[in-house]
Amino acid sequence: MLPEAADWLRRRSWTADRWPVERLLAAKRAAGAAGTVSVVLPALDEETTVGAIVEVVRRELMEKVPLVDELVVVDSGSADGTAAAAAAAGAAVVHRDAVLPRLAPVPGKGEVLWRSLLVTRGSIVCFIDADLREFDPAFVTGIVGPLLTDPGLQLVKAMYDRPLEADGAVVAAGGGRVTELVARPLLNLHWPRLAGFVQPLGGEYAARRSLLERLHFPTGYGVELGLLVDALELVGLDALAQVDVGVRHHRHQDSQALGRMAATIYRTALERLDRTHRLKAAEDLARPVLTQFSRDPDSGGFRAHSHAVSATERPPMIEVPEYSASRTGFATGDPRQG
Repeated sequence: MLPEAADWLRRRSWTADRWPVERLLAAKRAAGAAGTVSVVLPALDEETTVGAIVEVVRRELMEKVPLVDELVVVDSGSADGTAAAAAAAGAAVVHRDAVLPRLAPVPGKGEVLWRSLLVTRGSIVCFIDADLREFDPAFVTGIVGPLLTDPGLQLVKAMYDRPLEADGAVVAAGGGRVTELVARPLLNLHWPRLAGFVQPLGGEYAARRSLLERLHFPTGYGVELGLLVDALELVGLDALAQVDVGVRHHRHQDSQALGRMAATIYRTALERLDRTHRLKAAEDLARPVLTQFSRDPDSGGFRAHSHAVSATERPPMIEVPEYSASRTGFATGDPRQG
């Protein structure tokens, strides 16, 4: 890992218990209008989970304590009872197609997040995926906390364990397959300053509206990578941070869906590399490395592991003198010649 990224990882990675609600309420009061918080859930066919998330946010962070000012579910065309479940639980529900109707919507999560800026008013916008189970309020307080207490921060991502849960079996670190196979290698090789992010594709993050309104939003699954890369370019690494919120339980997609997601993310990266004329690996990466993370059983935090990424290539054999000499020997009938 680059020294800059390693230093950032040490200084800009925290745990959610650093921001108890009482501290956040005091910071919110002191910030005034700059401390207003909107929570947005993009949703597509999430009837079974969206209501429980809304209930927790409303009960714990709006009714018990006035931390969240508005809670909006943006439905991107659900065929089930997502909208009704969200409304019954207490969220304001907005249908994607009703936002900016002069512009025909396109499918994709990023499209919904982009349009949500038109129907929210908070100075801090917190995005939460609508498929989470066993939802903990720390997913909100943990990522909103740094923004309320540090005016120098612009975007904060959640980090967490992401077990793969399928058919009754649990693989502790089996989730995040697209992260490990596509996003993390792309970031390490082309934007190595972002190598310290544990969950770069995670859907739980908060940012200042003043930043979000200046960023391009890829309309599909590439939105998280695109926003992270563009935020780095616009406000710099030190304005970004991450907070450990524990464990993320959610619905997992099949391999074909993951393939489509991976292709979209790769395309998003290529667009940014082309835009900045950086189609080769980052010049500041002296030795290509890949930094990965695992939970440390002793400290309870995340431990970084860096591995060399082989970039050595051999020339075509026909360019090697010894090979040419050996072929000459074969041609003359004496394989030992040369």
